[in-house]
Amino acid sequence: MLAKEWIKNARAVMDKIERTQMENIRKAAEVMADTIEVGRWVHTFGCGHATLPVEEMYPRIGGFVGFHPMIEVPLTFFTNIVGGMGIHQFLFLERAEGYGVEIMKSYNFDKRDTMWIFSHSGINNVNIDVALEAKKIGMKVIVFGSANGAEKRTTRHSSGKNIFEIADIVVDTCTPLEDASVPLKNHIDKIGPVSTVAFITAVWMTITTVAEILVERGVKLFIHPSHNVPGDPTARERLTNALNEYKRRIAGV
Repeated sequence: MLAKEWIKNARAVMDKIERTQMENIRKAAEVMADTIEVGRWVHTFGCGHATLPVEEMYPRIGGFVGFHPMIEVPLTFFTNIVGGMGIHQFLFLERAEGYGVEIMKSYNFDKRDTMWIFSHSGINNVNIDVALEAKKIGMKVIVFGSANGAEKRTTRHSSGKNIFEIADIVVDTCTPLEDASVPLKNHIDKIGPVSTVAFITAVWMTITTVAEILVERGVKLFIHPSHNVPGDPTARERLTNALNEYKRRIAGV
């Protein structure tokens, strides 16, 4: 069954992340913990399906305050497929150099912040714009994506660099560049992409490490609780406390 082939591929990716990326995950987590400890933000950004890890981490049950999602709607909302904000427009925009510069103008950043970018290929211009602007401000830039062999890829950006070359820390999601992993009879293209499961795996390995570091330092975390479990009378109060803390910190960003 092709279902078994896909899950075998997904498990192989997860196992390879654990086997090869723990050191870089720890390095990334230390930088993020430093940012959150001083009350600043880990800003998270991606385009297309690379926005899914951004949406997964906060607001999310089991997530905590400190991660600021930067979701640019035209770069993520393409379920229309055709028509307004369709696939053609998305593909144009993610390659439009300068768009990321304009996105960055809409926020107030601090050099103590961290920019966490998700980019599977590492060659598209919006992500690279955001990374370069973050570096100008003095932020550390952390990139998760399919980094193996990236030095051989031709960037689309006038800087001549792909995003993995710009990053301070890279975590390789250990996925093939083509992403789809299962060959299909009588078809050229494969099915069954694995980049999303890789992104989410690496995200929670990182965030749990950030939490561990902060707790060891004595930092209180404002965790987004489950408010669906019967018999927990304080869940809504804890949720309100977390959202109030988010609101306090986000003022001015």
